Amino acid sequence: MSLKAFHIFFIILSTLLAVAFGVWAVDDFGRSASRVHLALGVGSFIGSGVLVWYGVWFLRKLKHVSYL
Repeated sequence: MSLKAFHIFFIILSTLLAVAFGVWAVDDFGRSASRVHLALGVGSFIGSGVLVWYGVWFLRKLKHVSYL
C-alpha cells in the first residue's frame, strides 16, 4: 500500500468519524440542551467539510502519482 493510498484511506476514515461525532453531539444536544454539544457538533461538521475539501485537493495535486 502506497503512502498516497494510505493517506486517502486516513482522510476518508477521519471524515466518517467527524460526521459520526457530529451526529452524536447534535443528537445529545436534542436530549440535554447543552450548548457545548451543539458547538461540538457544528464544529465537527465544519471539520468534516474541511477534510472533504482537503481530500479533493490532495487527489488533484497527486493525480499523476500511482496508488501502488
